[in-house]
Amino acid sequence: MDKNSVIGFILIALLFVGFFGYQSRQYSKQLEIQEQIDSAARAEAAVRDSIRQAYLESHPEAALPAEGVTDPQAAPAPVYGDSLLAAAANAEASLHTISNDKIEAVFTTEGAQPYSVRIKDYRNYDSTDLYIFKDGKAGLGFVIYAPTAVDSRKFVFNYVPEASDERSIVMRLPFSGGGYIQQKFSLEEGSYSVKNELSFVGMKDLIPRNVISADISFGITMPRMEKGYQNELRYSKLNYYFPGEKKPESIGNGRNASKRLDARMSWFAFQQQFFSAIMMAPEEFASGDLQVNFFPQDDPSHDLMTCMAEMRVDLTPGSDDITLPFEFYFGPNHFQTLKSYDRKYEKIIPLGGWLVGWFTRFVIIPVFNWLHRFISNFGLIILLMTLMIKLVVLPFAYKSYSSSAKMQAVKPWMDRLNEKYPKPEDAMKKQQAMMDIYRRAGISPMGGCLPMLLQFPILWAMFRFFPASIELRQQGFLWAEDLSAYDSIVDFGVRIPIIGDHISLFALLMSVSMFLYSKALSGSQMSSNDPSAGMMKFMSVWMMPIMMFFICNNLSSGLSYYYLLSNLMTMLETWIIKKWFVHPDDIRRRLEAGEGKPAAKSKWQLRLEEAQKMQRKMLEEQERKQRRR
Repeated sequence: MDKNSVIGFILIALLFVGFFGYQSRQYSKQLEIQEQIDSAARAEAAVRDSIRQAYLESHPEAALPAEGVTDPQAAPAPVYGDSLLAAAANAEASLHTISNDKIEAVFTTEGAQPYSVRIKDYRNYDSTDLYIFKDGKAGLGFVIYAPTAVDSRKFVFNYVPEASDERSIVMRLPFSGGGYIQQKFSLEEGSYSVKNELSFVGMKDLIPRNVISADISFGITMPRMEKGYQNELRYSKLNYYFPGEKKPESIGNGRNASKRLDARMSWFAFQQQFFSAIMMAPEEFASGDLQVNFFPQDDPSHDLMTCMAEMRVDLTPGSDDITLPFEFYFGPNHFQTLKSYDRKYEKIIPLGGWLVGWFTRFVIIPVFNWLHRFISNFGLIILLMTLMIKLVVLPFAYKSYSSSAKMQAVKPWMDRLNEKYPKPEDAMKKQQAMMDIYRRAGISPMGGCLPMLLQFPILWAMFRFFPASIELRQQGFLWAEDLSAYDSIVDFGVRIPIIGDHISLFALLMSVSMFLYSKALSGSQMSSNDPSAGMMKFMSVWMMPIMMFFICNNLSSGLSYYYLLSNLMTMLETWIIKKWFVHPDDIRRRLEAGEGKPAAKSKWQLRLEEAQKMQRKMLEEQERKQRRR
C-alpha cells in the first residue's frame, strides 16, 4: 500500500463518515422540527374544536363535520338527503378475509377498505407474524360528487356474498335514486398483488357532467420488523414513479418529508427496508400529495412510519358505468419478484448509481442467485463471492501491489533525492530525477492509485447490496443470527452516542484485520524524511480501522463479514505477489546498474521535459522583467 493508496483509503473513509454524520444530524434536526409542527397542529386543533363546540351550542340544528373526533357518540350525526346513505352512515361494519399462498388480506365494510395485510412466508425478527399494516392501521378512501360530496370512509358498504369468494370480495354502497358505488378486491394464486376495481354503476344522473375527477387517499402505519432500528430507518422511504422515467424518485430515507406533485404518476410505494406497499394506477394519477413521518426508536407503539398519499384521478363524465382500476403490491423487496411485475418496481431497491447499480444488477445479483441454487448457507455464499470478486480484480490488484513493492524498493533513492534537493526552487529538478528513477524501476506514477479507483465501484456495490438484500434477512452464520442486521456479542442496555447499544464482533474483527494489514505495510513505505509520513501512518494504521468499526458496528453483519474476508484475502494476495512475482532486490540491482548511464526516454517524458523547460523560461522572463522595474 503506497502513499497514493493510503490517500485513497482515507478519502473513502472520510466520505463514509461524512455521509453518516450528515444523515444523523439531519435526522435529529428533522425530529425537532416535526415536534414543533406537531405541537402547533395540536394547538390549532384545540382552537378549532373550541370554535366548533361554541358554534354547535348556539346552532344546534347545524350539522358540522366531526373533524378530529374519534368517539362516534361524541360527534354530531351528519344529515344526508339520501335515505340509503343515511342508513349506511349508521350501519354496523363487518370484516372479511381473502387469501392465497402469499398473503392474507382482511377488509372492512366501513369505507370498503383494507383492514390488515399479513405476509405468510416471512416473519418479524422476534418470530411473530409479519404485517405490512396491522388491524385498522390503514385507510383507503375516495371522495366524489354525486351530486354532493360523498366520502367513502363515512359509510358502511354492503358485503355482496354472491359475488365474493375466498380470493375476491365485493362491497357496494347503494343510492336511493338507483345506482351504486362498488369496490372489488381480488387475489391471484402465487402473487403479492391485489387487484382493485372502483366502479360507479348506474350513476349517470347523480354525477354532474362537470365532475371530471375524483380524490383517492391511501395511508398506512407500518410497524417495525427488523432487529436494527437505525438500519431499518435508513432504508425506509416513500417512492413515486413518473411514466417513462428510468427510475422512481423518493422522499424520506429515515427523515420526515412531504411532496406536492402536479405531474402524472404511475405508482407510489411505501417502502420499509425489506417490504413495501405499492399502489399503481394503470390509467395514472393526475396529481397528488405525498407524506411520510417516522416514529422515534423508543415509541411504545413499536411502529416505524406513517405514510399518506392524497391523489387525484380522472373521470369520464356522462357515462353510466365508470370503472377505475388500481393495483396494490403488498410484499417483499425482492429484486426478481418486483421485476416480474414489469412496472419498474425493482428500482426502489437502493443498489447505487448507474455504474454501481449496473454492476450490482448484472453481476452481483446473478452470481449470488446462481450460488444459492447449490448452496443454502449464505455465509459460504459470501465467502465464495468474495473469492470470485478477488479473482476478477486480481489484474488490477497485481498492478497496485506491484507498484507498492517497487515503491518500497526505490525508497533509498527517494531519500537521497530529498536530501539532494531540499529547497522548494529545486522542485523541478527533483521531479525530473524522480521520474527517471520511476522509469528505470518500471513504476507507473498512477500504478497504486488507479487500480484502487477501478475497484471502488465494487466496494461501493457490496456496501449497497448487503443491507438491501432480503435474501440475507434472518439467515444466520456462526454467531450472527441475522446477516442483514448487526451481530452483537456485547449489549450495553443503553444507547451510547456513535457506537450504539452493542458491539459487533464481525465489525471488530474487520477493523483488527485492517489494522494488522496497514501496520505491516505502512512502516516500510513512507520516507522518514517526509514530514507528512507520521500523520499518514497514524491515519492509515489507527484512524481508518477505528472509523470503519464505528461505521460498520450498526450495519449488516454480512457486510462486515465480507470486508473481513476481503482484508484477509488482500493480505494473502500481497504476500504471494511480493514473494513470487515482484522482487525488490532485482529492482535495486537494476537501478544500481543503470546509475550514471543515460536511459531511453519515453515520448511522455520528452513532452514533460519540454513543458518544464518552457515553464523555466517563463519564470526566468518574469524575473528579468521584475529586475528591470
